[in-house]
Amino acid sequence: MIDLRLLRENPDLVRDAQKARRRDPSTVDAVLEADARWREATTSFENARAEQKSFGKQVAQAQGEEKQQLLAQVKDLAARVKTLQSEADEASAARDRALRVIPNVAEGAPEGLEEDFVVRETVGENPTFDFEVKDHLEIAEGLRALDMARGAKVSGARFYFLRGIGAQLELAILNSAIDQATKAGFTPMITPSLVLPEAMEGTGFLGEHADEVYHLDKDDDLYLVGTSEVALAGYHRDEVLDLSDGPLRYAGWSTCYRREAGSYGKDTRGIIRVHQFQKVEMFSFCRIEDSYEEHERLLDWEREMMARIDVPYRIIDTAAGDLGTSAARKFDCEAWMPSQDTYRELTSTSNTTQFQARRLNIRERAEDGLRHVATLNGTLGTTRFIAAILENHQQADGSVIVPEGLRPYLGGREVFEVQA
Repeated sequence: MIDLRLLRENPDLVRDAQKARRRDPSTVDAVLEADARWREATTSFENARAEQKSFGKQVAQAQGEEKQQLLAQVKDLAARVKTLQSEADEASAARDRALRVIPNVAEGAPEGLEEDFVVRETVGENPTFDFEVKDHLEIAEGLRALDMARGAKVSGARFYFLRGIGAQLELAILNSAIDQATKAGFTPMITPSLVLPEAMEGTGFLGEHADEVYHLDKDDDLYLVGTSEVALAGYHRDEVLDLSDGPLRYAGWSTCYRREAGSYGKDTRGIIRVHQFQKVEMFSFCRIEDSYEEHERLLDWEREMMARIDVPYRIIDTAAGDLGTSAARKFDCEAWMPSQDTYRELTSTSNTTQFQARRLNIRERAEDGLRHVATLNGTLGTTRFIAAILENHQQADGSVIVPEGLRPYLGGREVFEVQA
């Protein structure tokens, strides 16, 4: 969540940030009102408790009937202190609930909605073909690499089987991502796919995003994660980190689950938007002042991975109105999809500043005491890469040239041939 002190001292900045995200700025006033009620309740409680302590000293010095009278007053005062403490606790909880509604303050993001992004960079030339372009699903079916029909038969719409070279290609993508991350100093992690509500709430994936998440709501109260970011962020929950040697970096490999609520009819063909996929996610804990350079580093590592799969792409600076709850800034790498004549997101990297760390109580020791760390995340490899690889490297006969960067992870294979 955002810094309460910032909201108290500069509410107009937070109101403007709400407007930039196309949110209701009155939520700021709701927090300020709740905070005022908490301060009033806390003052009443602390005054009553001080009075209670003073009475305790008088009782200790009193004798006889006077002492009995004071004891009766102390009893009444104790009940009043208990009531006031309960009111202060309720006011604190109400303030925190109101504060959690407010997303992170966007820093440097373009103004506007989804379509108002800014293109930072375009890399590579879009391929030209002297034959009729196929989409990734048609290509994959020719390679016998993907089976959507049986996926739907077994699990329903937007599930699939990767088979043969499809499965091998996914493993090549993910293994190369882990290899790259490890060489860059990341600790590889296999993370849980089920997490507690505290982890999901702490990373900002509940609230307005709850309809996108699968929930086991009977006796378990667990959530299926849509990214290993959730588990990795929660890994150091309630801890004080030592960042004296630089950021702590993890690369999480996980199965990811998303309901894709509200996306019906949009990219439903093939594996662009599915309910289950694999992903390697970078995650970094660092000092807030270092987070902006760290964000650029994560983007550079994503560039390195995009070069490995050798597809044309652009990098966009996401508009404030399209940012998720936790992100202060987000860059996406969008690959060119020839069959759609447009770009589609393959990776994203976000600086969530101290937003998630405040919710998860992750701090570091600084010169002036404890303070919250910054957290950042970025995609390094995912199932969706397959779609971009197949479309951009397709050949007239239905075969696909294997990108050179992935060949070491495929036994040196250079071409995926059409299967009879």
